[in-house]
Amino acid sequence: MDLESYIRDIPDFPKAGVMFKDITPLLASPEAFAETIDRLAEPYMGAGVTRILGAEARGFILGGALACRMGAGFVPARKPGKLPWTTTSVEYALEYGTDELEMHIDAVGPGDVVLIVDDVLATGGTAGAKADLVTRNGATVAGFAFLMELDFLHGRDKLGDARIVSLIHVA
Repeated sequence: MDLESYIRDIPDFPKAGVMFKDITPLLASPEAFAETIDRLAEPYMGAGVTRILGAEARGFILGGALACRMGAGFVPARKPGKLPWTTTSVEYALEYGTDELEMHIDAVGPGDVVLIVDDVLATGGTAGAKADLVTRNGATVAGFAFLMELDFLHGRDKLGDARIVSLIHVA
Protein backbone atom coordinates (compact mmCIF):
# COMPACT_ATOMS: atom_id res chain seq x y z
CA MET A 1 0.00 0.00 0.00
CA ASP A 2 1.29 3.45 -0.94
CA LEU A 3 0.86 5.35 2.35
CA GLU A 4 2.21 8.55 0.85
CA SER A 5 -0.85 8.76 -1.41
CA TYR A 6 -2.92 9.31 1.76
CA ILE A 7 -0.93 12.40 2.79
CA ARG A 8 -2.38 15.73 1.65
CA ASP A 9 -0.08 18.70 0.98
CA ILE A 10 -1.40 22.05 2.19
CA PRO A 11 0.74 24.95 0.97
CA ASP A 12 1.47 27.98 3.13
CA PHE A 13 0.16 26.45 6.36
CA PRO A 14 0.62 27.47 9.12
CA LYS A 15 2.60 30.27 7.44
CA ALA A 16 3.80 31.29 4.00
CA GLY A 17 6.46 29.03 2.54
CA VAL A 18 5.58 25.97 4.63
CA MET A 19 4.18 22.84 2.97
CA PHE A 20 2.09 21.18 5.68
CA LYS A 21 1.77 17.40 5.48
CA ASP A 22 -1.81 16.59 6.49
CA ILE A 23 -2.20 13.01 7.73
CA THR A 24 -5.97 13.16 8.35
CA PRO A 25 -6.81 11.35 5.06
CA LEU A 26 -4.57 8.47 6.20
CA LEU A 27 -6.24 8.39 9.62
CA ALA A 28 -9.67 8.39 7.95
CA SER A 29 -8.87 5.23 5.99
CA PRO A 30 -9.19 2.14 8.21
CA GLU A 31 -6.96 0.18 5.84
CA ALA A 32 -4.21 2.81 5.58
CA PHE A 33 -4.28 3.51 9.33
CA ALA A 34 -4.02 -0.21 10.16
CA GLU A 35 -1.22 -0.65 7.63
CA THR A 36 0.65 2.29 9.18
CA ILE A 37 0.42 0.84 12.69
CA ASP A 38 1.48 -2.62 11.48
CA ARG A 39 4.51 -1.19 9.65
CA LEU A 40 5.56 0.92 12.65
CA ALA A 41 5.20 -2.02 15.03
CA GLU A 42 6.88 -4.75 12.97
CA PRO A 43 10.53 -3.66 13.37
CA TYR A 44 10.14 -3.45 17.15
CA MET A 45 8.18 -6.66 17.81
CA GLY A 46 10.28 -8.86 20.05
CA ALA A 47 12.37 -5.89 21.25
CA GLY A 48 10.84 -6.00 24.75
CA VAL A 49 9.00 -2.69 24.38
CA THR A 50 6.97 -1.99 27.53
CA ARG A 51 5.87 1.59 26.83
CA ILE A 52 5.08 3.76 23.82
CA LEU A 53 5.67 7.49 24.32
CA GLY A 54 3.89 10.01 22.09
CA ALA A 55 3.52 13.78 22.30
CA GLU A 56 0.32 15.64 21.66
CA ALA A 57 -1.50 15.66 19.36
CA ARG A 58 -0.73 13.36 16.44
CA GLY A 59 1.74 11.39 18.56
CA PHE A 60 -1.23 10.47 20.75
CA ILE A 61 -3.16 9.09 17.79
CA LEU A 62 -0.34 6.95 16.43
CA GLY A 63 1.08 6.11 19.85
CA GLY A 64 -2.18 4.89 21.36
CA ALA A 65 -2.89 2.61 18.43
CA LEU A 66 0.70 1.35 18.39
CA ALA A 67 0.60 0.63 22.14
CA CYS A 68 -2.52 -1.51 21.64
CA ARG A 69 -0.95 -3.32 18.69
CA MET A 70 2.26 -4.07 20.62
CA GLY A 71 0.70 -4.87 24.00
CA ALA A 72 2.53 -1.98 25.66
CA GLY A 73 1.45 0.89 27.87
CA PHE A 74 1.01 4.37 26.43
CA VAL A 75 2.78 7.41 27.92
CA PRO A 76 1.52 10.88 26.95
CA ALA A 77 4.07 13.69 26.76
CA ARG A 78 2.34 17.06 26.98
CA LYS A 79 2.89 20.79 27.13
CA PRO A 80 3.40 22.17 30.66
CA GLY A 81 0.37 22.27 32.94
CA LYS A 82 -1.73 19.74 31.01
CA LEU A 83 -1.06 16.61 33.09
CA PRO A 84 -2.94 16.21 36.38
CA TRP A 85 -0.25 14.70 38.59
CA THR A 86 3.40 15.25 39.52
CA THR A 87 5.52 15.62 36.39
CA THR A 88 9.06 15.73 35.14
CA SER A 89 9.90 18.04 32.27
CA VAL A 90 12.49 18.79 29.64
CA GLU A 91 13.11 22.06 27.84
CA TYR A 92 14.46 21.92 24.30
CA ALA A 93 15.59 24.33 21.61
CA LEU A 94 13.49 25.31 18.63
CA GLU A 95 14.63 27.33 15.62
CA TYR A 96 13.65 30.50 17.48
CA GLY A 97 13.27 29.99 21.22
CA THR A 98 12.51 26.98 23.36
CA ASP A 99 9.66 24.64 24.19
CA GLU A 100 8.94 22.17 26.97
CA LEU A 101 7.39 18.73 27.39
CA GLU A 102 6.22 16.95 30.53
CA MET A 103 5.26 13.45 31.55
CA HIS A 104 4.18 11.95 34.86
CA ILE A 105 7.15 11.08 37.06
CA ASP A 106 6.04 7.45 37.30
CA ALA A 107 5.24 6.98 33.58
CA VAL A 108 8.50 5.13 32.90
CA GLY A 109 11.30 3.85 35.05
CA PRO A 110 14.16 1.39 35.31
CA GLY A 111 13.31 -1.79 33.43
CA ASP A 112 11.05 -0.05 30.93
CA VAL A 113 11.93 -0.18 27.25
CA VAL A 114 10.31 2.77 25.48
CA LEU A 115 9.49 3.26 21.81
CA ILE A 116 9.08 6.94 20.93
CA VAL A 117 6.52 7.58 18.18
CA ASP A 118 5.36 10.64 16.26
CA ASP A 119 3.92 11.59 12.91
CA VAL A 120 6.94 13.55 11.60
CA LEU A 121 10.67 13.63 12.23
CA ALA A 122 11.74 17.15 11.27
CA THR A 123 14.71 18.78 13.02
CA GLY A 124 14.95 16.12 15.75
CA GLY A 125 14.54 18.54 18.66
CA THR A 126 11.23 17.22 19.95
CA ALA A 127 12.23 13.57 19.46
CA GLY A 128 15.49 14.17 21.29
CA ALA A 129 13.65 15.85 24.16
CA LYS A 130 11.34 12.84 24.48
CA ALA A 131 14.37 10.53 24.62
CA ASP A 132 15.85 12.74 27.33
CA LEU A 133 12.65 12.43 29.40
CA VAL A 134 12.80 8.66 29.07
CA THR A 135 16.47 8.19 29.96
CA ARG A 136 16.41 10.69 32.84
CA ASN A 137 13.77 8.48 34.46
CA GLY A 138 16.00 5.41 34.16
CA ALA A 139 14.26 3.74 31.21
CA THR A 140 15.81 2.61 27.94
CA VAL A 141 14.92 3.99 24.52
CA ALA A 142 14.20 1.11 22.10
CA GLY A 143 14.15 3.53 19.19
CA PHE A 144 11.95 5.90 17.26
CA ALA A 145 9.03 5.27 14.88
CA PHE A 146 7.77 8.00 12.55
CA LEU A 147 5.14 8.01 9.86
CA MET A 148 7.14 10.58 7.91
CA GLU A 149 10.67 11.96 7.88
CA LEU A 150 11.66 15.29 6.33
CA ASP A 151 15.10 14.14 5.17
CA PHE A 152 16.24 17.62 4.13
CA LEU A 153 16.17 18.76 7.78
CA HIS A 154 18.57 15.98 8.93
CA GLY A 155 16.70 15.37 12.20
CA ARG A 156 18.02 11.84 12.57
CA ASP A 157 21.52 13.28 13.03
CA LYS A 158 20.42 14.59 16.44
CA LEU A 159 19.21 11.18 17.64
CA GLY A 160 22.57 9.43 17.89
CA ASP A 161 22.79 5.71 17.22
CA ALA A 162 19.17 4.99 18.07
CA ARG A 163 17.14 2.82 15.74
CA ILE A 164 14.89 5.02 13.60
CA VAL A 165 12.01 3.73 11.47
CA SER A 166 10.32 6.17 9.09
CA LEU A 167 7.68 4.92 6.67
CA ILE A 168 7.68 7.89 4.29
CA HIS A 169 10.72 9.98 3.34
CA VAL A 170 10.32 13.51 2.02
CA ALA A 171 13.45 14.69 0.21
